[in-house]
Amino acid sequence: MTDRQSKPLYYPDYLRLDSLLACQQMESARMGSPAHDEMLFIVVHQAYELWFKQILWELDSVRETLSTPVVEERELGKTLKNLERVVAIQRVLIQQIDVLETMTPLDFLDFRDYLIPASGFQSVQFRMIENRLGLRPEDRLTFGRAKYSNRLEESDRALVESIENEPSIFDLVDNWLSRTPFISFGGFDFWSAYSTAVRSMLEHDRKAIVENPTLSADHKQRQVDGLEQTKAQFEAITDASKYEALRSDGGFRLGHDSFKAALLISLYRDEPILHIPFRLLSLLIDIDENFSTWRYRHALMVLRMLGSKIGTGGSSGQDYLHEVAHHNKVFKDLNRVSTFLIPRGRLPELPEDVVRSMGFRLST
Repeated sequence: MTDRQSKPLYYPDYLRLDSLLACQQMESARMGSPAHDEMLFIVVHQAYELWFKQILWELDSVRETLSTPVVEERELGKTLKNLERVVAIQRVLIQQIDVLETMTPLDFLDFRDYLIPASGFQSVQFRMIENRLGLRPEDRLTFGRAKYSNRLEESDRALVESIENEPSIFDLVDNWLSRTPFISFGGFDFWSAYSTAVRSMLEHDRKAIVENPTLSADHKQRQVDGLEQTKAQFEAITDASKYEALRSDGGFRLGHDSFKAALLISLYRDEPILHIPFRLLSLLIDIDENFSTWRYRHALMVLRMLGSKIGTGGSSGQDYLHEVAHHNKVFKDLNRVSTFLIPRGRLPELPEDVVRSMGFRLST
């Protein structure tokens, strides 16, 4: 009989509850002035770190799948499950702010000074998540021009910075998109047909502006100028040299083939073989948006708690957090795809053999 059979597993032992529930040590109590709401503050932030651990676990699984030279559709299904779980966890992270906001500003002030200089800047796991997703040092909104990892202790800083040199989810998705089938349709030149459809759409829009009797001449000219800018954007994504010029200036991050693949997937998402790829791209956008929402809710909470006071980590509190919510994003290019979508009725019609191929998994 094994040890497992001789001694039944006990719930508190399995979850290490003795250790887990002993981790809530209030700094205010240690200093001789116990503040009731510090317990809530600790529990919520410890829960955040547990959820961060689970997010990293899911992202590592995604990286493992996307790192293979050929990603099977069955494996992509598992990746969707991983990303859907991350999105579900993010919703919990956002909802936890509601719990934290049951603490009033005065309640927070009862123990706030004991926390200085500790702050969320020093969440090693969250910095790891950002790096795993693909947030590069140059993409970050920094505080006081200091590197984001400067507030970490040496061993933690080394760990976080080491991830900068590993393939991120963004890198792997970029590579995966560049290998997407159907970018080339044999004898059918999709991108030429797409460009023709775009020109027709823009000319229709121009005519509608020019012939609109309710618009002044100045207003018409401004809208026509806007259409010319839109036309230039469309031309840039079909012309590799123009795209790379914009990319070198920071206008795009995805490779040209990858961006065209993302656009193709979005345009023809109704084709069976593109359902899962489209869902994967949508989930990556969701993850970006959810972290922005979480940061924004955090900024609002800080404003509510501290007003214009400096945060415990020395930042300008809600002003900095509000800017970060809009700035620190990874999958901006996937949002840009929407700029280049055209109505279904104007989509180039695909040849029958291509439609048949898109109805089931291609063999290679």
